[in-house]
Amino acid sequence: MKHNPDDRRDNADRIQKNINHTIQNMELADEMIAKTDDPKSKKDLKEKNERRRDALNGMRAEIRDEALDKKREYE
Repeated sequence: MKHNPDDRRDNADRIQKNINHTIQNMELADEMIAKTDDPKSKKDLKEKNERRRDALNGMRAEIRDEALDKKREYE
């Protein structure tokens, strides 16, 4: 079985795509929170957005690391 080489050239782009998608999901959840009268749904959506905020922090740190690695390769 062949192993694929570690190709990290598109990592920053892929992470940015995930960041954008997560932000869109948060915005959609905020819209649903504003529209719904169901307290359980509101609570669930707020909790989900909190987890998304935590994930965004991790993705932003990861994209910074990738950018630094990419810069070091060019030096």
